Amino acid sequence: MQPSPATVGSRTCPAFGTFATLLTSDPAALEQAHAMLTAELGEVDAACSRFRRDAELWRVNHARGRAVPVSPLLAEALTVALDAARLTDGDVDPTCGTSLVRLGYDRDFAEARRHTSALRQPAAPAPGWRSVEFDPERHEVRVPAGAVLDLGATAKALAADRAATTIAAALGCGVLVNLGGDIRAAGPPPDGGWRVGIADDVGFERGAGATGTHVVVIHSGGLATSGTAVRSWRRGRAKLHHIIVPATGLPARSCWRAVSVAAATCVAANTASTAAILRSERAAAWLAELALPARLVRHDGAVVTVAGWPADTPASDTPTWDRPTSDCPASDTSISDNPTSDNPAARMPAWRSAAPDNPAARMPASDNPAARMPASDNPAARMSASDNLAARMPASDNPAARMPAGNRSGVH
Repeated sequence: MQPSPATVGSRTCPAFGTFATLLTSDPAALEQAHAMLTAELGEVDAACSRFRRDAELWRVNHARGRAVPVSPLLAEALTVALDAARLTDGDVDPTCGTSLVRLGYDRDFAEARRHTSALRQPAAPAPGWRSVEFDPERHEVRVPAGAVLDLGATAKALAADRAATTIAAALGCGVLVNLGGDIRAAGPPPDGGWRVGIADDVGFERGAGATGTHVVVIHSGGLATSGTAVRSWRRGRAKLHHIIVPATGLPARSCWRAVSVAAATCVAANTASTAAILRSERAAAWLAELALPARLVRHDGAVVTVAGWPADTPASDTPTWDRPTSDCPASDTSISDNPTSDNPAARMPAWRSAAPDNPAARMPASDNPAARMPASDNPAARMSASDNLAARMPASDNPAARMPAGNRSGVH
């Protein structure tokens, strides 16, 4: 018997221009957990917001090419963003800020989307992540004059990772943090795991109250959905969205309207799902090669799954615990060199979920597509240790390896 959603503490608030849903396996821990989440989101916003004039990132973007010292938190966010760019061969590029500004995304999204006049400037290709000079030891960064960093692709996911692992470690209960579709679970989950509803065609207005059309179960680790519907807007006759092709400065024209990926961390899941939108038809094979469970949805609603992602389950068939069930007042937050081996992911946080963290892992074999696949047809089954991106990662570079055992995502 699955536990009732009533046995889980739940709270939803505005954050980062979207919503933040917090779940705790112990309802008594909810208030303290929410206070910790609010504090964490406030710190990330103060470091990484592109729009706040008092934010660290704003100072970096307006330094006119001068080097700027940064806090350990912004240094971590920059490391994550540049690692994501390296891993995806520059597809997920933090230097797309000017591109977004030219497209009208030059202020908080809720405000920006209200401006619908035609654009007056041409698109601006990104200068490229290699133009960023970052010294992680000195915590100092320099971007070319006129370049604008936007950490939205990774900072929100990093906030989910940081918040969930910190809260779980401090309170000793299971925690799920959902920041507008960037999800991280940590600590001991409730019996049966966390049921997560995925809505792949929801616009900005329905984001927080949307009902998932597909349900999966996760026990720990990260889950992220990237798509072209939620952060979309119109300028003149052009319909735009926030996932930018760095080489053109224009929104990606992808065959997918949404991609969901499960991975060891929310950062890894978000990086992969964003890159999958950009890689379009090539994405499914790329995700399968990485053995990342993923669900890709075409514009006509057709679904492609890879690496053992479970078959679609209607949301009505089972409770969905990350569905917002209550509101709270708005908080003060408001967001967003190649290694020596031939493995481009060797310095990236571990990609893959171990079996207990895979949405398909606890499915009966009869319901699990991967379980029914012959080994010769299963990309993960054919992968040797030398081909496994996570297997070749030095322990010192793997955040999961450094976590207390109770909070590891189970991926090494």
